[in-house]
Amino acid sequence: MRISVIGAGDCSGEVYDLAREVGRILAERGHTLVCGGLGGVMEGASKGACLAGGRVIGILPGSDPGEANPFVTSPVSTELGMMRNYLVVQNGGAAIAVSGGYGTLSEMAMALKLGRRVVCLGGWTGIDGVETAQTPEEAVDRAQAL
Repeated sequence: MRISVIGAGDCSGEVYDLAREVGRILAERGHTLVCGGLGGVMEGASKGACLAGGRVIGILPGSDPGEANPFVTSPVSTELGMMRNYLVVQNGGAAIAVSGGYGTLSEMAMALKLGRRVVCLGGWTGIDGVETAQTPEEAVDRAQAL
């Protein structure tokens, strides 16, 4: 299954490590990771998945596939800027939010509108329809439980 991992382009080392662990678990379970392809949470999740032998689809805001972080195995250029957020969540069967700001919140809302399961690991809470997880493993368990 393809699972979107969403979160901020700039994050703390702790959040980066959570994202990396989410990516690793996804890859080890045979899932394809879909993300925005840049830094922060996106890079952490990509790194975890790539180093575990997984596939990473990075849906980029610009036109240059070279702007993807080095762990993206399949960069997709869009020239859509932040509007590419819709494509990130539309291309996953579920979404895992790792902390994040308003961009992440917009992706969570779009995923919910699309009928996707949304699991939040840190960050946003109290949103109807969003499940929370305490660990990366729990986040992946919830996301893949369709």
